[in-house]
Parts: sequence; structure tokens; C-alpha cells
Amino acid sequence: QVQLEESGGGLVQPGGSLRLSCAANGTFTRTQYMGWFRQTPGKQTRDELVAAISGGDRTTYGNSIGGRITISRDNAKPAVYMQMTHLQPAAPAVYYCYSVPPLGGRIWGHGTQFTVSS
Repeated sequence: QVQLEESGGGLVQPGGSLRLSCAANGTFTRTQYMGWFRQTPGKQTRDELVAAISGGDRTTYGNSIGGRITISRDNAKPAVYMQMTHLQPAAPAVYYCYSVPPLGGRIWGHGTQFTVSS
């Protein structure tokens, strides 16, 4: 069973940068998709895709979060990263790391949150 652990949330100033990390522990297949969804205030579900990356490094980006995003992964660890720059103030959201195991479905991390504020 794979467990995902996010890190990197916190407070960042407008225009600043932040990197979220997600480490996978357990039996992990390097072909598994990994990525990030987010849950914004007032929503009951984490249904907004932020970014995803395949085992072959093919990337998909969702709606803008008010900044620039680059997703990457390190299959040796394994881990997925999301580098965000030029962040703009917005209501804080919770970012969830996810992975798609070989038999389907999704495995989720517990979530991490950051706030863009001066």
C-alpha cells in the first residue's frame, strides 16, 4: 500500500515562489501517474486538477492558480514536486497529492495548504 506525504505549505508573499513536495512510501510503480488536486474554500470536494505527470514525464496542467506552475517527479525516491512562482493573493486552498496505482483508483495524501499574503 502506497502512502503519500505532502510538505512545503506555509505563507508566501505575493509574487513569491513555493515548492510543494509529495513523497511516496511503500510499494510504488514508477509508471504511476502522480499529481495535485486542490480544494478551494466553500467546496466539499478536491475536484480541481492543478497538475499531473505521468511516469514518462508527460505533464498536464489544470486551471491557473494565479501563478506559474511546473510539475516534476523523481522516480528514484519516488516523489513529485510542484514549483509555483509569481504567486498572487487568493483564498487559501488545500492541495492534495495523488497517485494512480496500476489497478486504478486514486491514492491521496492528507493535504497541505499555503497562503499568499503580505
